Amino acid sequence: MKNEKGFTLIEMMIVMLVISVLLIITIPNVAKHNSNINKKGCEAYVKMVQAQVQAYEMDKNKIPTIEELKAEGYLKQDATGCPNGNEVAIDAEGNVTSVAKVN
Repeated sequence: MKNEKGFTLIEMMIVMLVISVLLIITIPNVAKHNSNINKKGCEAYVKMVQAQVQAYEMDKNKIPTIEELKAEGYLKQDATGCPNGNEVAIDAEGNVTSVAKVN
């Protein structure tokens, strides 16, 4: 008889079972943390815009709007807002906050 080496069907099915169990465990955990990641990204974006507002205020001696920040090059033209879909707003005192997008 030949001495053929290789995997049997049972061994392959066991490997597939182990891979499936690992995927079943990891996918919900990754999806659960997605909203937390977006929240942290929004907080970082708000802080960055706040720093740009302060820089604009030092340069021009006035509180800017988002459009003025984009026009003067303090923010990129394609800056869309937070990763979670919220937009940023600048109040009369120059404080930046995250607000839900209005449709």
